[in-house]
Amino acid sequence: MEWQTVNFSWDRARSFLAAAEEGSFSAAARALGSTQPTVGRQVAALEEELGVVLFERVGNLLQLTEAGLSLVDQVRAMAEAANRVSLIARGRSQALEGLVRITASQLICAHLLGPVVRRLRREHPGLHLELVAANDLRDLQRREADLAVRNVPPTQADLVALRLPDRSAGFYASPTYLASIGDPVSSKDFEGAEFFGFPPVSAMLPFLAARGLRLTEANFPVLTADHLVQWAHCRAGYGICPVIEAVGDADPAVVRVLADMEALPVPMYITSHREVRTSRRVRVVFDALVAELGG
Repeated sequence: MEWQTVNFSWDRARSFLAAAEEGSFSAAARALGSTQPTVGRQVAALEEELGVVLFERVGNLLQLTEAGLSLVDQVRAMAEAANRVSLIARGRSQALEGLVRITASQLICAHLLGPVVRRLRREHPGLHLELVAANDLRDLQRREADLAVRNVPPTQADLVALRLPDRSAGFYASPTYLASIGDPVSSKDFEGAEFFGFPPVSAMLPFLAARGLRLTEANFPVLTADHLVQWAHCRAGYGICPVIEAVGDADPAVVRVLADMEALPVPMYITSHREVRTSRRVRVVFDALVAELGG
């Protein structure tokens, strides 16, 4: 906001709008609970401040000049905004309206955000939610989303984040697939199995080896950055997939494997632009996400 360019008084703008809508200074004064001379002085002062003539007299009535016509809609929008501020300040307007964009991975959008979306729609029907399901990190600074559910903290200085308790992930497979590879039991038995993973798989191998699962790139014949595709193929019996326990444990089409292996930690952050502190609707969605995902 370039504050130095705002060089007129709201009281004067309000008198101008009332005169434009009521047709005379006397009618405007009655609408405002003021006096005709006061309204006239305020309009004259606004004309002097802006360096334009806003009204011409036609008999006993006022007619907007070309300059006045160009300003009246803008001042009317200011009046509507001021009225909303006044209502909120007096506690008379509790409705939440408008669009809030939430970005999260495809898996989280599909499997974890349903309850919070349902709750928000029930409690605040004026809210409109857009789920930006993407595994890449969308840019909150460019307003590609208002809120993000991420596994890494933000690096930009004007973003804020709340770290939630870590989730845990495990490996899952369909009983059909496990039967096809001889129903393995120990970690060593799984060293010939097929796993789904994210490219590049080389980044994941040392992490798994530290947990006793010694795999090679040959164990990952199919790679995709789309976790929903991995999960769909896993459920169909084509291999083993790592997934958040809340998703895997709830799915009757799969079973947990390598249960004796240390769980895979999944950090989780709710990230927003700093306006979360000033936008009520964004704050309400932020708090709902924390309540749902932080439990």
